[in-house]
Amino acid sequence: MAKEDKLKVELLSHTADPEGIVVAAIRQCYSSIGAKELKKKTGGEVKKRLIRQVIDSGHMSTLEHASFTFALDGVSRVTEIHLIRHRIASFSIQSGRYVKRGDAAYRIPPKIEALKQSNKKLYNDYLKHLDNAQELYNDLTDVGILAEDARFCQPQSVQVKIVVTMNARELLHFFSLRTCARAQWEIQEIAKKMLALVKKKAPIIFENAGPPCISEKLCNQGKLSCGIWKNIKGARLKE
Repeated sequence: MAKEDKLKVELLSHTADPEGIVVAAIRQCYSSIGAKELKKKTGGEVKKRLIRQVIDSGHMSTLEHASFTFALDGVSRVTEIHLIRHRIASFSIQSGRYVKRGDAAYRIPPKIEALKQSNKKLYNDYLKHLDNAQELYNDLTDVGILAEDARFCQPQSVQVKIVVTMNARELLHFFSLRTCARAQWEIQEIAKKMLALVKKKAPIIFENAGPPCISEKLCNQGKLSCGIWKNIKGARLKE
């Protein structure tokens, strides 16, 4: 029977003291003192003010000095394509050429999962389709077909493992697009988990991170807007 592994998002590594590094970079632009000394001397309210100032002004190159690396486990091939559209990032993706998937797991969309209650037969047909694809994959590899060729029969819902690294500036951009209610459901889930993790490590940088209706008080979806902006004080809809 087709199985689904739960999505896991872990923060593997990050720049030590990311906000301290960012502030040192900000101050270095205007100081003859070295960055190491500036980092020691800058904290508290000054740190908050400087970080908020560069974000509000849009001059965010200094945020690129802080980076974060995540392990994503249980991502569908569908959503892998969404992820790699973010070009200012580094990706290492489990290879379908070299990793034989004799017992693969598949991501099941919530709306298909809901068919268990509303249309059990159709739901079972879907699972059977996944099982048939897996059986065919195994039959192909059993007779010597390489995994890189056998994988051509696998559905896009097959789950993979990914390591991704982004700097803080790109993460803010990523969150603005992918936590929006109009983003595809799986990448929304990934982005929200990633945001929760980085907020613990850099709360000032990511304090207003999220869709534009939160970060900029502006919904840029026009007629396609989900309407959430109406419940955010000061937010408006871009026509």
